[in-house]
Amino acid sequence: MFENLFQKLQASPFRQKFKLSEQDKAYVKEKGIEVIRKHAQDFVLQRLSAALPKNDGKQTPMRGHPVFKAQHATGCCCRGCLYKWHHIPQGRQLSPQEQEYIVNVLMEWISRQL
Repeated sequence: MFENLFQKLQASPFRQKFKLSEQDKAYVKEKGIEVIRKHAQDFVLQRLSAALPKNDGKQTPMRGHPVFKAQHATGCCCRGCLYKWHHIPQGRQLSPQEQEYIVNVLMEWISRQL
């Protein structure tokens, strides 16, 4: 479903270096994929959906949760990267459909890592 996107991301040395650790994989398996999806939905809503997110460009930690790694690996970490990689315009609130798309990209990356 996201083959073109993931091929482009593979060409980026920065995006390529993000991988789920064994601890991250264990966390996903322990919590279950639906709980991780809920976390992704919450992070996208709270950290990315505003027209001008607080601390944009620095709002997504590099570690601490599998979804954070997925956000960096897929270019879903800030509004600038969302524009560059997904052509989602900056300066306006994300629509529910855009939020769902982002969550689906994140969950696809996590599934591929497992």
